[in-house]
Amino acid sequence: MQAITRKRKLRSSDPLWSHTRGIGVATEGALSDRDVDVLIVGAGIGGALMATALLDRGLDIVLVDRRKPVHGSSMASTAMIQHEIDVPLHRLAAQRGVAEARRIWQRSARAVESLTTLVGSLGIDCQMQRRKTLYLAGDAYGARAIRSEAEARAKAGLSADLKSGAALRQEFGIDRTAAIVSDVSASANPAQLTAGLLRMARSKGVSIVEGVEITDIRSLGEGCVVATSRGELVQARHVVFCTGYEFLEAVAHKSHAIVSTWALATRPHHPRPGWLKDYLVWEGADPYLYFRSTPDGRIIVGGEDEASDTAFRDEAKRSAKSERLRKKLKALIGFEIEEPDYLWSAAFGVTSDGLPMIGRVPGFRNVHAAMGYGGNGITFSQIAAEILSAGILGHDDPDATLFSFR
Repeated sequence: MQAITRKRKLRSSDPLWSHTRGIGVATEGALSDRDVDVLIVGAGIGGALMATALLDRGLDIVLVDRRKPVHGSSMASTAMIQHEIDVPLHRLAAQRGVAEARRIWQRSARAVESLTTLVGSLGIDCQMQRRKTLYLAGDAYGARAIRSEAEARAKAGLSADLKSGAALRQEFGIDRTAAIVSDVSASANPAQLTAGLLRMARSKGVSIVEGVEITDIRSLGEGCVVATSRGELVQARHVVFCTGYEFLEAVAHKSHAIVSTWALATRPHHPRPGWLKDYLVWEGADPYLYFRSTPDGRIIVGGEDEASDTAFRDEAKRSAKSERLRKKLKALIGFEIEEPDYLWSAAFGVTSDGLPMIGRVPGFRNVHAAMGYGGNGITFSQIAAEILSAGILGHDDPDATLFSFR
């Protein structure tokens, strides 16, 4: 039988996070429950947050994945948890209208705040830190666009401190024509974050089963019947696909695309600007460079995206991309970037408007999905958990239509 999601290899080589402690999650060997309230497909950050949002509601929840928990796209994330969206606010306003664009950006900012509060309240050890973001002018968005963006954010009630080229050189030692400094960002170890949420969910009765692939799904009464690659049939009142960058065949469309990206991590205590410990940095360029530091002083840098769903597998290209990332970062911050300790590449899904698709899957009853996260996987996963859990619990989220399938 054929899977109903587009099966993909999601990353190549070993990301930094695969060698950190605290990312193991105990699983069950088989689907013991054949009649459940909610079946969640995907044991990455999306599935973990989805399960967390539905806890303590008296629901029988089962979470399945064809891989080991945590070992999909979440492992490849650089975990720059930003409210900023790939499409700037002033540009999104031209596509979706000012009112909708503002609501989308405001919801993104609230999601980051909600996630950091959640992690703190649960006591999850994942290096979660609040950060500021430095958004630099680049070849796609120059000084004039940066000024327009700062004005649009300010009118939407979002933090946006416009920096001139002179101020940028004085405060950060960076030679760009303009930049925006904003609050409401964070960083974390994404593997520890995902594993911590999954272990907490499991302690509260959520069943987690690995090695399970969904091959078919049919509406039945008020719910669904799901078939697995093991020949099992599971009846569920709701099914939620938290498969991120593995698009459901039912909603795959030409406006959705899979692209390749590259990232590296230096040794601990690598030479770096003192201000970097408090900032996430990205630029208005195409492709754009993005980087941050870790609590032990590594620099994590990524970018060099290509519109290809296979380029990330090319080992020779991975080496060349690493060299280019190091050169670009050196030119920007003035520090020599040593050979990395870790180098990895991955595929990720994008949409034409830079927004995820969250909601009920057209043509199915009580089947929900969240996918197409672009560069904001963790932030959009939090939004998806909030929107989809509200629908399942019977009180629709007022922003649901902003992210629905389109």
